[in-house]
Amino acid sequence: MSGFRRGVRLGIDVGRARVGVARCDPDGMLAVPVETVQRNDSAIDRIAEIAQDFDLLEFVVGLPVNLQGADTASTTDAREFAAALQSRTGTLVRLVDERLSTVTAHAALRSSGRSQKNSRSIVDQIAAVILLQQAIDTEKSTGNPPGDTIPLDEESPR
Repeated sequence: MSGFRRGVRLGIDVGRARVGVARCDPDGMLAVPVETVQRNDSAIDRIAEIAQDFDLLEFVVGLPVNLQGADTASTTDAREFAAALQSRTGTLVRLVDERLSTVTAHAALRSSGRSQKNSRSIVDQIAAVILLQQAIDTEKSTGNPPGDTIPLDEESPR
């Protein structure tokens, strides 16, 4: 685990209606669900509030590229959300490829016996857990931080 940077990370799964939030412990042992935030004008403020409860290293925001790795309307939306979140909090955001995290989350919930209708409130949190766990595992196996960063604005609050 030589290259792993210690610290709490929040995983963010950005959707059009809801935003899933997950977190990991400082050693990156386990990602766990935190909250599903309604996607509205106060979503970024709510996530910033959640972040205040932790000594946060960074946010890990899922980038929903298509299966060929190309950007989509959802990718652009996630990038804009991530930039706004970083600007609001002054905390570094990493954008990580989250292809299939929501599909994987739905499959996991189905296999645990939950219907899609009953899972709607937590599927975004589970997708955030999956993308965060993948990011942690990638960093642990390669020694490199996952994904790409958005340059921090020099004017950002700390």
